Amino acid sequence: MNARNSACERFRARKDVKLRDEDAGLTPLREENGDKNGDKNGKGGAKQRERALTVELIGQVARLQEMLYASRKQKLLLILQGMDTAGKDGTTRALFSQISPMGLQATGFAAPTERERAHDFLWRVHAHMPGNGQIAVFNRSHYEDVLVPRVLGDIDGKECKRRFAQIRDFERMLSESGTTVMKVFLHISKDEQKKRLQERLDDPEKHWKFDPTDLGVRDQWDAYQRAYEDAIQATNADHAPWYIVPADSKTHRNLIVASLLLETMERMKLSWPAPKADLATVKID
Repeated sequence: MNARNSACERFRARKDVKLRDEDAGLTPLREENGDKNGDKNGKGGAKQRERALTVELIGQVARLQEMLYASRKQKLLLILQGMDTAGKDGTTRALFSQISPMGLQATGFAAPTERERAHDFLWRVHAHMPGNGQIAVFNRSHYEDVLVPRVLGDIDGKECKRRFAQIRDFERMLSESGTTVMKVFLHISKDEQKKRLQERLDDPEKHWKFDPTDLGVRDQWDAYQRAYEDAIQATNADHAPWYIVPADSKTHRNLIVASLLLETMERMKLSWPAPKADLATVKID
């Protein structure tokens, strides 16, 4: 089976998703590509094939992105969410290495600034939405405002439900105005996160990535998992679907998201724009 067949259906979040029941270590596309019963080259060989297949899929994405940019009629928003070290940065690098920067914008959302907090919680994200012909990638997003403040107790359940409703309205408006929305939760296990955090501590070149506050978030792991479950269940819609991607394997994570992205763009039914003149009559001296 081709690795990307029905990826959107396969990894679509269930209505009653429970993250504790989702295995972050699964590699379903690896098995389908011939590694079910082992590989004489071990995991290294499987990862090498996953990297190669991801590059192949992203080449097809690049062609569709050029078509999207040329036609200037539609736009695409990709939201990446996940616990610390789940691979939001790495996924972005892997997926868009072949994409023309002219039609791409990537935005990372940290804690809101004082100016941002003076507005409604959607104010800071709206300005970064893609324009016609563009792909926008969000590393974290407006979903932070129904995750962090909820876990910290800054908003109560009533306010959280109100924000869910506002997000649903917001994403429906985006869809109705020509934006294809796809939302990906990179699902990493607590054990794998520990390993990656330790790697940052052990490697001086990765010290800049380590934030001691990440340990406080890790201490609240279960609370964040429940917050994510509620957010996904409350905002999972056909016009703005959530996908749950097992992310303990970096190469397999990238392969799945590449498959989802390609299939999503194929469903947009993109086409090249008509020429501005009858080119059959044009002669270049």
